[in-house]
Amino acid sequence: MSKKRALKLGAIIHGVGGSSSGWRHPDIPADASVNIGFYKQQALKAEEGKFDFLFIADGLYITEKSIPHFLNRFEPITILSALGAVTSNIGLVGTLSTSYSEPFTVARQFSSIDHISGGRAGWNVVTSPLEGSALNFGGKPHPEHSERYRIAEEYLEVAKGLWDSWEDDAFVRDKESGVFFDPEKLHRLNHQGEFFSVQGPLNIARSKQGQPVVFQAGSSESGRNLAAKTADAVFTGPESIEDAKEFYRDVKRRIADNGRNPEHTLIFPGIGPIIGRTQEEAEEKYRQIADLVTIEKALDHLGRFFEHHDFSQYELDAPFPDLGDFGSNSFRSTTDRIKRRAKEQGLTLREVALQAATPRNAFIGTPEFVADKVQEWFEEEAADGFIIASATPRGLDDFVELVVPILQERGLYRTEYEADTLRGNLGIPVPENRYTAARKQAGVTVN
Repeated sequence: MSKKRALKLGAIIHGVGGSSSGWRHPDIPADASVNIGFYKQQALKAEEGKFDFLFIADGLYITEKSIPHFLNRFEPITILSALGAVTSNIGLVGTLSTSYSEPFTVARQFSSIDHISGGRAGWNVVTSPLEGSALNFGGKPHPEHSERYRIAEEYLEVAKGLWDSWEDDAFVRDKESGVFFDPEKLHRLNHQGEFFSVQGPLNIARSKQGQPVVFQAGSSESGRNLAAKTADAVFTGPESIEDAKEFYRDVKRRIADNGRNPEHTLIFPGIGPIIGRTQEEAEEKYRQIADLVTIEKALDHLGRFFEHHDFSQYELDAPFPDLGDFGSNSFRSTTDRIKRRAKEQGLTLREVALQAATPRNAFIGTPEFVADKVQEWFEEEAADGFIIASATPRGLDDFVELVVPILQERGLYRTEYEADTLRGNLGIPVPENRYTAARKQAGVTVN
């Protein structure tokens, strides 16, 4: 019998925010994206709220039109290491590209964070959608969309193989006999594939949680397939509960089709709750943020999804331009959705740009209203949990202080951490070392 589902929560620490003008708000430090004090405060607030993990997003290419947070922000591995030293239970998840890095290095980095934090590391696997990223890594052509996902699949195969280089009890460390490790429990990967050749072994042991938790964020066909084959958790950005339920059903089905347990891969829509004592106060908080955005900045923000396309060349109040397949090799699921919605609703370029730059969501209202929405999405299987983004400077504080207690009172959410590892709190099993499992399967006694 399946155990009762338990709501999970993550918090994205996004510095001055995901908009072009959020940094101008009087309540946000203008240097928040590179302010270690701000990151510590946000991490500790999320841990106070018993969140499962905090999340650091990343990207590899900017232009003069990029939003302020992208222009000047911490690299995930570095900041996660720092935050691991000031937190105790909360998971530490960061983005790192499979298109512009090497699997041996990345496996070692995340395993190191896993050890530093006592088993709290998670890796958000991305394939880097922006073609400009190639210009910062040798100038080779940016891989085509489907090829990027083939690279990512093999990359994860290599990383997980390297994480199993040492069996759990390989390090004997017997000072009297002088035996430091059992050589029979050290394994070379010897991977030879389409994209990577990696011998191994990795020069760090398995962690308390076996392997870092693998997150994946693509919502395209290729992204869903990769998640179904490899991910422990999936980020998504649905526009409605109907979209979220379709995504949830589809990905869970694909997971089962791959012979995996759907209950062991959790789905996390990202939301930006705006909370007020009244509905009117919440709406006023939204307007304060929206009013900071100019149409020029909104066009720049929209352009990023389409390889920094210059939308200023079009008439603002004419129908959204026909872009054909443009954007299909970058943020494919996002650009497809933007084009489809513009066509179906007959939107102008101005309307599309402002919606992209100042998105509204279903989670704007009183604490009770937001808690109701969270409960509805969770119980109707639109989500296993949520990534909470701070749509306003005090967004995370408001959610922890006002919404979390309601969810706890309703029995939906923990009052204390169940474990001290990320896997333990998410309820995801520790993967058995493949070589230990093979020895057991062969009937060989495991000491």
